[in-house]
Amino acid sequence: MYEPNLLSIAPPLLAIILAITTRQVIVSLSVGILIGYSILDSVNPLSGLALAIEGVVNVFSDAGDTRVLIFTLVIGGLIATIEKVGGVNGFISLLESKSWVDKPSKAKWLAYGTGIVVFIESNMTLLVAGSISRPLFDRYKVAREKLAYIIDSTSAPICIMIPLNAWGALIISLTESSNIENPLQVFIAAIPFNLYPIIVVLFSAFVIWRNINIGPMRAAQARTEEGQLLWPNATPMVDPSILNAQQGDGSKDKARFMIVPIFAMVFAMPVCLYITGNGVISEGSGSTSVLWSVLFALMVAWFLVLAYKRSTVDELMHIFLKGAGGLLPVAVILLFALALGDVANALGTGIYVASLVEDTIPAILLLPLLFLISGVIAFSIGSSWGTFAIMIPLAIQISLALDFNSALFLAAVLSGSVFGDHASPISDTTVVASMASATDHIDHVRTQLPYALIAAGIATIGFLLVGMFAL
Repeated sequence: MYEPNLLSIAPPLLAIILAITTRQVIVSLSVGILIGYSILDSVNPLSGLALAIEGVVNVFSDAGDTRVLIFTLVIGGLIATIEKVGGVNGFISLLESKSWVDKPSKAKWLAYGTGIVVFIESNMTLLVAGSISRPLFDRYKVAREKLAYIIDSTSAPICIMIPLNAWGALIISLTESSNIENPLQVFIAAIPFNLYPIIVVLFSAFVIWRNINIGPMRAAQARTEEGQLLWPNATPMVDPSILNAQQGDGSKDKARFMIVPIFAMVFAMPVCLYITGNGVISEGSGSTSVLWSVLFALMVAWFLVLAYKRSTVDELMHIFLKGAGGLLPVAVILLFALALGDVANALGTGIYVASLVEDTIPAILLLPLLFLISGVIAFSIGSSWGTFAIMIPLAIQISLALDFNSALFLAAVLSGSVFGDHASPISDTTVVASMASATDHIDHVRTQLPYALIAAGIATIGFLLVGMFAL
């Protein structure tokens, strides 16, 4: 059994540094995985390489991870289908004819509002908001990086405050396993103190209202206004060949080709959660429901297109495969990110970071430090859910031992986990936000980080004040 130590933080830390400095996310993740398994095997790089290969292969042994990877490819086919048959152009024409979106600010509010309304699953929120808004951002010369920031700030931060979704189910189950009698009640009581998600949602609205562009975002906006959608050396997270690739007569482009499949996907999600949870939505499988929902949306899109004779089955299959291929790089990044998360868990990265401060913290500092520690762990392993599994039991145990309000401790961990996930370049939601916005992944990370750090700073002060008056 490997005992967590200082080396436990090396793989994710090295992968993050390399990803930011080299812009080669897959290579950076590969190095992190290799280093991690080498450490597990007594710093033996040869056997570590063999273990690293098996570690990547073993990702497919987890049904949930495999569903996420398949989902990534299927959503690529769905996006390509909607764009190719004119659904996006038809939707844009509808909005402009109704004067709903006729200027940059309205395009940003559309992305924001979609993220608020579609709260069932974070990746679905990103994909729906991104697919609807990206063409409008391009048309009105708003940086794709700003779109990625807006939808990333209204996906997980909204989902984590809803009890009846996959996020709520996981949190409640982890809380219940920590000997809490009323886990749902504790979760609901934690919502008003879930400071980082609340601040992020409000701050992103303020950013839209005042058109605030900070640091790298200012440069990205200036570039976009000059007619460049991406930086010269940037690599968008979607194959450019599947973007704006409508076919045939533009007069046949209809908004229904986009609206109906997306509504079908959103509608299917709670139904699938209900089915997979045996009649209890909160106990449904998030990964299964997401995959079923996007497959249902694809089926609806195909039936609709065929009914209107917009395309043939052969053409639709070609479009689907091309779209799935366009998102293959995203699937590979997710695969390697999941493998890195597995080796980080095996090394006890989160447990080691948490143990450094567990026994030496004054009560007034408990909440802000739990927030920051959770943030560091989530940033390192690229997973808020993985951080939940590590930190929620620990935080609840501390609160019970000290006879403090468990809801406050739960809120600090949830906030920190979302912050780390929001800022991490190896987070799946960060990757999907880049994908949905068709922007370079590292450019999204760099432009979003200043906003995330500001919100995190405010949240840290907030938790300090809560600790002063509530503990």
